[in-house]
Amino acid sequence: MNNLLLRAGQLAGLLGILLMAVSVAARLTGRYALGDFQIGTLLLASVGGLAVGCFLMLWSIADRAQR
Repeated sequence: MNNLLLRAGQLAGLLGILLMAVSVAARLTGRYALGDFQIGTLLLASVGGLAVGCFLMLWSIADRAQR
């Protein structure tokens, strides 16, 4: 369980960072939308991914400390 939480947290954090990089790069080129999504929405989703990743990794650390 602990290993699953750790890997899921790393994956969610990595996806959040990648989405943030794409959103920032698109906005710096002057685009306000990417596909059907506005850049602000993509940035908000990337922050959500980072928050979920942090939560899962914290849960993994807390589970490890309990044992």
